[in-house]
Amino acid sequence: MAVPPYLVGPGQTSTLRPLDGITVLTLEHAIAAPFATRQLADLGARVIKIERPGVGDFARGYDDRVNGLSSHFVCTNRSKESLALDAKHASADAILRKLVAKSDVLVQNLAPGAAARLSLSYDALKDEHPRLIVCNISGYGEDGPDRDRKAYDLLIQSEAGFLSVTGTPDKPSKVGCSIADISAGMYAYSSILAALIQRGNTGKGCSIDISMLETMAEWMGYPLYYAYGGAPPPVRAGASHATIYPYGPFPAADGKYMMLGLQNEREWHVFCEQVLEQPQLAGDVRFNSNAARNVNRDALHAKIIASFAPFSTDQVIAKLDAAGIANARMNDMQGLWDHAQLRARDRWRQVETSAGAIPALLPPGRVSEWEHRMDPIPALGEHTRSILAELGYNNNEIDQLRATGAI
Repeated sequence: MAVPPYLVGPGQTSTLRPLDGITVLTLEHAIAAPFATRQLADLGARVIKIERPGVGDFARGYDDRVNGLSSHFVCTNRSKESLALDAKHASADAILRKLVAKSDVLVQNLAPGAAARLSLSYDALKDEHPRLIVCNISGYGEDGPDRDRKAYDLLIQSEAGFLSVTGTPDKPSKVGCSIADISAGMYAYSSILAALIQRGNTGKGCSIDISMLETMAEWMGYPLYYAYGGAPPPVRAGASHATIYPYGPFPAADGKYMMLGLQNEREWHVFCEQVLEQPQLAGDVRFNSNAARNVNRDALHAKIIASFAPFSTDQVIAKLDAAGIANARMNDMQGLWDHAQLRARDRWRQVETSAGAIPALLPPGRVSEWEHRMDPIPALGEHTRSILAELGYNNNEIDQLRATGAI
């Protein structure tokens, strides 16, 4: 994929970022922990990623869509250093001890109990390293009856009820990206930031226990309360809203869809008068409240698509914009790559990889005083020798570690 010229922007040049000087050691794989630690790296933290020699983070092998690299891996691992190390090898313990001693934060999302078996639990480390922040990410948390259950994104979406409210009436659907992993990563990230602030006040580190199930349950707050006291839950409504109407996809003459959303009765009257050009519908008893429109959504849907039928998507959107009615194009991935708003706001940069430069979006949040770090995505074990040298190992010792399979 050619790198468009608009990716090369001036950016900001400040070298001081919020987490400059913070070191994060991470034993991570897949999405949740790597997504969390990438956010920390974006803010300037040094992130040292432990990977299994010869194999690495198994997300490296999920696909080969980015010049032969994995789409999952490239989006969650920029600006990190990769240290190839067999954590179970007899020589690994000494290396891990030295790394922990240099670290402010330890993050892991290994299988349940694995970190404890490596003596990398908070309880095992807190006395020797009282300032250390240890963040554990798991499917169900560190205790409770489901503690040891394996957890993948789809399984947690299911456990948390996402599938019960997502999809069509006859078919539940998962969210199209790894939302359970991403939510766990974001709560890990925000919790680590809070812990760093607290450590600045108290001088003490802490343990952070992130449960994917709990992060998903938090995001299910509206459906939970909608079904409060045994009330019926929201129905699966596809791309439409379960309880507000009209709110969802509608086709135009060119066969494309746009999304529109009405939030109140004032907008409903404007929509009828200026977009549908049928002001009498506003007072129709079938449609004169959101509750009525929701009950009679099939009849109203037919009237809306009949009104839109003579117009292209762009023409309908122009009418909606003129009336001040919220709307959006239903973009595919190419539409997102080409989105004019992202380009206008200079959101694209380039990051280097072992397969060449690729485009990458700046993290959300434009800050006036500094720009997020956008350094290369590491090859497996790319920084092994330099990190070990920093820890005091000479070339002969590093070669011996390699010969024995430790690195």
